[in-house]
Amino acid sequence: MTEQIEIPIGKKKISLLLFGSLLFVAGGIWMALEPEKFVQNIFRINNPDTIRIWGIAGIVFFGLTGIYGIIKLSDKKAGLIIDSDGITDNTNATSIGLIEWTDITGIRTEQIMSTKFLLIDIENPEKYLKKAKNELRTKLMKANLNSYGTLISITSNTLEYNFEEMEKLIRSEFNKNKNAR
Repeated sequence: MTEQIEIPIGKKKISLLLFGSLLFVAGGIWMALEPEKFVQNIFRINNPDTIRIWGIAGIVFFGLTGIYGIIKLSDKKAGLIIDSDGITDNTNATSIGLIEWTDITGIRTEQIMSTKFLLIDIENPEKYLKKAKNELRTKLMKANLNSYGTLISITSNTLEYNFEEMEKLIRSEFNKNKNAR
């Protein structure tokens, strides 16, 4: 039996992400309210309406990430729990709780720009879609499925742990527990 391993949420990382979100929201407000004053030559955009639309999109996107950051700062649950049952994920907006070892068929790594993700391939995606608590989470999970071929992605961006160590730990525990089927 695997002992329970808990990896806490990285409050410093979340605080930095929240600060960045606030800066981008402020930039979006500036773009939306005063597009003519925005430095248009950076992106070679000369149309104030286009700049205003990009500003509004930035406000919405980074506003939502800021709200998520505030929620995560007050979250008392561990970011990741690994035990003999599986991986309990609480690392990102698409997290759905326990991912059972018996459902995992493989683990892959993907990188988008500087962010690395562990992609967890599972046997029964519908089982995990049903665990989504709201429509937004369902849509985000389906977007993962369309983009990466799996619903489940885990990142260390919100954890007090680096990606390589997290990946090594999860792969090791998967190899120990995959034969327990």
